Amino acid sequence: MIKKAVLPVAGFGTRCLPATKAIPKEMITIVDRPVIQYVVAEAVAAGIRDIVLVTHGSKSAIENHFDKHFELEASLEAKGKHELLAELRSIVPDDVNIISVRQPEPLGLGHAVLCARPVLGDHEPFAVLLPDVLVDGEGLARNDLGCMLDAFDASGRAQLMVEEVPREQTYKYGIVDTGDQMPAPGESRPLDGVVEKPAVEVAPSNLAVIGRYALPGSIFKLLAETLPGAGGEIQLTDAIETLRLREGVDAFRMRGKTYDCGHQLGYLEAILAYGRRHARYGEGFRELLTRYAGEV
Repeated sequence: MIKKAVLPVAGFGTRCLPATKAIPKEMITIVDRPVIQYVVAEAVAAGIRDIVLVTHGSKSAIENHFDKHFELEASLEAKGKHELLAELRSIVPDDVNIISVRQPEPLGLGHAVLCARPVLGDHEPFAVLLPDVLVDGEGLARNDLGCMLDAFDASGRAQLMVEEVPREQTYKYGIVDTGDQMPAPGESRPLDGVVEKPAVEVAPSNLAVIGRYALPGSIFKLLAETLPGAGGEIQLTDAIETLRLREGVDAFRMRGKTYDCGHQLGYLEAILAYGRRHARYGEGFRELLTRYAGEV
């Protein structure tokens, strides 16, 4: 069973400028907690217990968020703010390890994942979660990441999580080709390839790769051998294609919904989705939505 995950958080967040000029994009908040905390919670709910942050020197705020803040906790304790103290201490459960490694230069997603090799080694499978994307598992008994890890465990084959998108928007995404075996929600099918941002009329499906992967440890050797591709960077997709040709890779179709928080409208939609059901602020937020809806 996969118990380890890599979160590449070294990017500069240029899509979110100017908000990310001084604040890591992963630390921008959705209601009352940063995006990265939702992603870590997703991993923990799926059974992950070792989380490797591949980070950059300018991203110390992320590491600090998951570290213990003794002085702050002592102050809350002294003031009797026990509920808030408990909330802070629950950010990282006691049985979960957060490990940081540095990506010394921006050489692509594949290179960022490769930076975790000294920590993970070549013999254990692991997950990769891109922190720009929130995967909402509201109402599901087991979240999509957990189900994808179960699929890996059952088949032994690498898994790419995919989401159905409107056919007319396929040109925006990496679109998977599963031949004539379209997976049902919650199921996997063998992958015949991925087409990057295809024209609508030639897109092999309307299933888009969303930034969740379950990979064998052998991917590290392939990444180390992968030559720079698009943009002069080492691309994770190139190594996955090599893995597909050698061992096979599956596409796992998710059941929930995603929010691309690396894009302003996706970020705003995430606030709407998470805010209206928030335990503390949901009722007031829904009232605000009703008020402003009447002004449109």
